[in-house]
Amino acid sequence: MGTPSDHAPLAERVEELLADGGPLTVVAAGDPVLRRGTEPYDGQLGPALLARFVEALRVTMRAAPGVGLAAPQVGVELRIAVIEDPAPVPEEVRLARGRVPQPFRVLVNPAYAPAGEGRAAFFEGCLSVPGWQAVVARPAAVRLTGQDERGRALDEVVTGWPARIVQHETDHLDGVLYLDRAEPRSLSSHQAVAERWAQPTPEEAARALGFELP
Repeated sequence: MGTPSDHAPLAERVEELLADGGPLTVVAAGDPVLRRGTEPYDGQLGPALLARFVEALRVTMRAAPGVGLAAPQVGVELRIAVIEDPAPVPEEVRLARGRVPQPFRVLVNPAYAPAGEGRAAFFEGCLSVPGWQAVVARPAAVRLTGQDERGRALDEVVTGWPARIVQHETDHLDGVLYLDRAEPRSLSSHQAVAERWAQPTPEEAARALGFELP
């Protein structure tokens, strides 16, 4: 699949991206599109093209697989992201991380702010940083505002793992990768996380690797 020209109008570029059908290409860290931030969505794609783009994001996220995907991760600098988490985890992990199933939803022009003083730290990964994970301390609850794909207002408090997903994907829209917020000493390969740090919390990793938790 060819790379659409950065100078083409957004709608034209999105049409080019969707032309091949199937999952889109997820860009990796080092691509400037992940650092430039995004422009607010204000009808640039039109309802029909927006629906097709959202569906492509859904297909791409599920194929990866991941629990969220932001438009810049497929090269589109619009403030749009999708999230979905079936949360197939053991009960002890669910309780420790607050990871509960999240239905598919679209976030348009999202923003978040901490809701309360609590913070939580867990290993986090990213489709644009393949092969690695690191511990990120984030607000345990956030107030999410924005719209959905139909323009309906969002204003809700999100907690637990869904709050982490919301923050991770909204950060992408601001040109921020999870590594910018991570504990550097926690950086681990997927293999190391699976073999050593699969516990419900990262306390053992913090002791062994030498970093602090909130």
